[in-house]
Amino acid sequence: MVEPVRRCVLLVGPAIRPRRCPISRTESSPVNIGEIARRAQVSRSTVSYALSGKRPVSEETRRRIQKVIEEMGYRPNAAARALARGETRTLGLVFPPASSHYTEMQLDFIGGLVEAAGARDYDVLMSQAGAGEDRSFQRLVGERRVDGAILMEIRLQDARVEQMRASGFPFVTIGRTRHPDGTAWVDLDHLALVTRCVRHLSDLGHRHLAFVNRSQALLDAGYESARRGLDGFEIAVRELDLTGIHYPCDDDAAAGEACAARIMAEHPHVTGIVTVNEAALGGLYRGLTEAGRKIPRDISVTGIAGARWADAVTPALTAADVPAHDMGRIAIDLLLERIAEPSAPYRTRLLTPPVILRASTGPAALPPS
Repeated sequence: MVEPVRRCVLLVGPAIRPRRCPISRTESSPVNIGEIARRAQVSRSTVSYALSGKRPVSEETRRRIQKVIEEMGYRPNAAARALARGETRTLGLVFPPASSHYTEMQLDFIGGLVEAAGARDYDVLMSQAGAGEDRSFQRLVGERRVDGAILMEIRLQDARVEQMRASGFPFVTIGRTRHPDGTAWVDLDHLALVTRCVRHLSDLGHRHLAFVNRSQALLDAGYESARRGLDGFEIAVRELDLTGIHYPCDDDAAAGEACAARIMAEHPHVTGIVTVNEAALGGLYRGLTEAGRKIPRDISVTGIAGARWADAVTPALTAADVPAHDMGRIAIDLLLERIAEPSAPYRTRLLTPPVILRASTGPAALPPS
């Protein structure tokens, strides 16, 4: 029995070239397409067409080739099949870190997406390209290093999306631009989810709320989740006749701690906080504790976060859980559909997971005098 070719696994990093796998016996042994062609008395290209289905081969020729294959115990490896079809069996992930580093939630997204790709027999080549003119982005798309690409950290106006749309290259976005027509995407409905969180606090009697958002830099850049989350907060507090204060916050625990201190110092009547900044969550909790506020007796906290992180804080966060693995799987499915049928209608998925009640929210307490 011929040993299978060892596959190269996840290829991660800006402009990282795929590492060559060690040569296996399948590549170096006489049991290959050339030997099959010689024994079946056909050309190498005919064997390739018979294996890939790229072009029709007569039934008699196909049977003769299949007989030789069975006699030799040959199993065509995935790389050979991909080469015969003009494929790389690699997908691009364009995922710039929003700040100086990836948050743990972002790493969850990467892991879920790579896992979903691997289940479909694809590798992932990652680029940290942040804009359409980025050189690594140009290489990824222009040199066709991948069969298709997934774009993350989407802005309402995103040069990468416009360039991909114009190129005709298969792509999917996790997140959506202001005008997403003509693209395939999967997204969380940040506007609706933040609105639900505000309504939950309102139902508990909270009248003075604060919204802890992503950083001011991301807001200014038009990051979709930050902008739509803020829209949802403003709409909800207006419709429910609440008082709402907005606080941008950098993506780290120290910033969350400082943000909590500011909220309590500047607006001590706030009894409820909604946040979409998971990376700052631990610091936000610490800052509230240091300000003498006990959760949820004195102040309630809710928002959007991955289930693992919502459960990691004490008390556990009432939150709309981010389905990172599901979103990765959906993105892979949508992208492979675009690769297989480029002219098919664009499919989209807007997810609105429920707000899971945990221990961080409760009835509004009387504000301090």
